[in-house]
Amino acid sequence: MSGKLLTSLSAVALLGSGALAQNGAASSDDMLFEEIVVTAQKREQRLIDVPMAIATLSGAELEERGIDTVQDLSFAVPGLTMREDGPGSYQIFMRGIANAHGGGALVSVYQDEVPMVLTGYDVLPTRTLDLARVEVLKGPQGTLYGQGAVAGAVRYITNDPDLEAMSGNMGLELTSVKSGDMGVDATGVVNIPIVKDKFALRIAANVKTGGGWQDQPEAGIKNGNDEELTNLRVKARWKPTDALDMTATFVSYHAEYELGQGFEQPDRTVFVAIDASKTLIPKIWDYELYNLEISYDLGFANLLSSTSYTDQYHQYPFAYFGGPETIYEGILAGNDNRYNPGNQFSQEVRLTSTGDGPLQWTIGGFYTDMERSLTAYFEYDYAGFVVADQEYYSANTSESFSVFGDVSYQLTDALQIGAGIRYFEDDQTETNGFAPNATVQEGTFDSVDPRFYLSYALSDNTNIYASVAKGFRSGGFNSAGLPEYDPESLWSYELGVKGSAAGGALYYDIAAYYTEYTDMLRRGLVFLGGDLGFQSLISNVGAAEVRGIEASLAWKMTDALTFSASGTVIDAEVTEINADDTANVVGDPIDYVPDFSLTLGASYDFSWSDSMPGFFRVDYSYRDRMPYVDLTSFPAENTPQLSDKIGLLDARLGLTRGNVTVELFAQNLTNVNKYIDPYHGWNNANRTRPRTVGVKVGFDF
Repeated sequence: MSGKLLTSLSAVALLGSGALAQNGAASSDDMLFEEIVVTAQKREQRLIDVPMAIATLSGAELEERGIDTVQDLSFAVPGLTMREDGPGSYQIFMRGIANAHGGGALVSVYQDEVPMVLTGYDVLPTRTLDLARVEVLKGPQGTLYGQGAVAGAVRYITNDPDLEAMSGNMGLELTSVKSGDMGVDATGVVNIPIVKDKFALRIAANVKTGGGWQDQPEAGIKNGNDEELTNLRVKARWKPTDALDMTATFVSYHAEYELGQGFEQPDRTVFVAIDASKTLIPKIWDYELYNLEISYDLGFANLLSSTSYTDQYHQYPFAYFGGPETIYEGILAGNDNRYNPGNQFSQEVRLTSTGDGPLQWTIGGFYTDMERSLTAYFEYDYAGFVVADQEYYSANTSESFSVFGDVSYQLTDALQIGAGIRYFEDDQTETNGFAPNATVQEGTFDSVDPRFYLSYALSDNTNIYASVAKGFRSGGFNSAGLPEYDPESLWSYELGVKGSAAGGALYYDIAAYYTEYTDMLRRGLVFLGGDLGFQSLISNVGAAEVRGIEASLAWKMTDALTFSASGTVIDAEVTEINADDTANVVGDPIDYVPDFSLTLGASYDFSWSDSMPGFFRVDYSYRDRMPYVDLTSFPAENTPQLSDKIGLLDARLGLTRGNVTVELFAQNLTNVNKYIDPYHGWNNANRTRPRTVGVKVGFDF
């Protein structure tokens, strides 16, 4: 089924412009897609010309589809998956490179030039507020984006202040969640040119409340995952000369949830261990972000400096139960209260060539200084052995630097070749326990990560490319007394074609890739006695291989009707075990990788009246089951653990009258109630959000 689907997608995508023109598919300018420009390679380029697979969603499309969180984005981009431990707490995976264990991230997240990743477990939550677009860069991006981009990068590009004209918008959204609470979301954006052409402010904010549906009946809590969110972004842009452009950004983010785990049962209740009536601490996610970006045009090149500082505070509860499917067969349960502050300073400087010459290049350096800590209070019951209020403390620091470069050369009008390289060095410390009995571990990890690529233009609007890239994730430490683990790395090989046809009425891309994943990290769980309880043991256990093919297209079939489709098939499995670790055996699937995923969408523009345009949009996403294998927690007959197959249907109907827009929408229209996460054997899995219907009113000025 999935292979036939991608074959048909490929066949449609490769149709020539002449065949479509015969059917009248591109008879007017109204039927052409606007050319997409991205900055994935740290310079402005047509999407077609970039030699890598990229999924892009414009700010308008994000709003129309109701995409707000990374979880929403993961269903909109096939091959992008994640593990979510409560709202805003997530690890992102891509293209079969998925591993919930290890200290570093596998996918980098950026808001403009600001890295949003502190560690693999500390990723600052980002919402789709006043965005120009989202770029999802697939495959290793270590050359330009660092060691956290093993599998790819997600870039949130916010709207810059407009130096010329005042503008803005206000919006109010009311939602009703099936068997849950009403939600309210108020948004406002204002752009103010203080000194025309020289200095401007852009302020974007949204406030959310309600919208919960999870209950803890034993504690008398109903709709306990109501969201209380305030999100503010202020950007100030100063352009004193044609050459110098400076932008300062401030972000304040606060989110709070009475029930903050995100995990739930099929009846939409949450599990609390030992005493079901116990009220756990609320989840709080706070951070402030500061960034100063300075750009100077030197004539032959553009010099950019980006200085960032982020300060986070995160507290959250965690309940678990080793159910009957686990090796504990229902005799292990516990609750944690966790407090997790951290901060990070980063500085990037890069020089990027300008002009239209055959030689294009980027060189730069990056420095980051991160520190975070975790204080936790555990209670657990292991076969009647009960421990309450056990205190645990750990702290991590990471000081790293890297230098990088990328160069490409246009050999002929059609053929371009390029290469990039990055040297990365990371000095880490980890402290466990309290003074004077604290144990400190130290280590240095480094890597050289190259990338090679070429592209060949079959025409102005069709490009074939090939690339080879290395990805790297730093090593790290287990708890005191347990051995540290080494870095893991991979090589990825990709071949793709992308282009437009029918005079711009059809856009398509197809890519196939093969990835060799070495020194793979996996987690075991060991019991170190009553004083330390259960501790995670991460080690390098072997190798894996990933093969995949993906395709997408967007087709403006008429001046009113647009159709889009994207899909991916992935084969990912463990190929070698070379350590005394029984978490996996050869042939196991890689965790959190569905064999197949798909999105389909259609949008139809029409007029309610001569002065009232409207639209109707429908989107469908499907994701196959995702596996999870851990033989230290589950007996072989109960592996792999699997999530559910999930198909989600969304619809939206809108109209515009003057400056006012009104939209009616429904998300998860068929009220699918399925496990997103395969980790439900431990009662640590989230489920699809119930059907949500709403109305949105907006006003532009």
